[in-house]
Amino acid sequence: MFNPMPILLAVAGLALLALVFGPQLWVRRVLAKYGTERPDLPGTGAELARHLLDEANLPSVTVEDTDKGDHYDPEAQSVRLSLQHHDGRSVAAVAVAAHEVSHAVQHARGEPAFMRRLALVRQLGWVERLASVVLLLSPLVFVVMKSPALFALEILAGVLLLGIRVVVHLVTLPVEFDASFGKALPALIRGRYLSAGDIPAAQNVLKAAAYTYVAAALATLLDVMRWVRVLRF
Repeated sequence: MFNPMPILLAVAGLALLALVFGPQLWVRRVLAKYGTERPDLPGTGAELARHLLDEANLPSVTVEDTDKGDHYDPEAQSVRLSLQHHDGRSVAAVAVAAHEVSHAVQHARGEPAFMRRLALVRQLGWVERLASVVLLLSPLVFVVMKSPALFALEILAGVLLLGIRVVVHLVTLPVEFDASFGKALPALIRGRYLSAGDIPAAQNVLKAAAYTYVAAALATLLDVMRWVRVLRF
């Protein structure tokens, strides 16, 4: 008798891998595509970031290079750009710099959506630590309590806690789109930092920048798979 279960499991596994790696690969592809050096552009990503911050009357916000990915650090009040965007003259460098500066502007204005997202992100650390503790203790609970149901419930709780990172970034995605299309794109057009022919490319980069955190958060699902593999016995 034909058993479709192996095929269904294989399809489910491929779908999960596509969900985890697909967005990250797409973001990287877009940034690489528009990361070609353009000597005709008026400045580097760092220079544009500094100019936009000064224009927004935010001289205390610094611009730094980093090896931890492009982001705005609200605690240090610093726009941090990867080396290729910090020192590069490309559509990607310009668009990403404008996007991260927009987060600094959201922070400085105390925009409610940004502040809610900031509060949620600050809670992620202890949530993920709690998830790790719950999952680590689940085998001990199973041995002591001899309850498969309780063991399954504890694993489910740990998995749900790990998944909170994905939910937080999905819920706060409007903050990213506001940074990209409510602030960064209008600033690039208004200041004529890019030609009209480069604007569609900048829009693609800004879309990728908006999804960067979601793509990274989806990698949390790999942690879930790892825990399931470790705890399976």
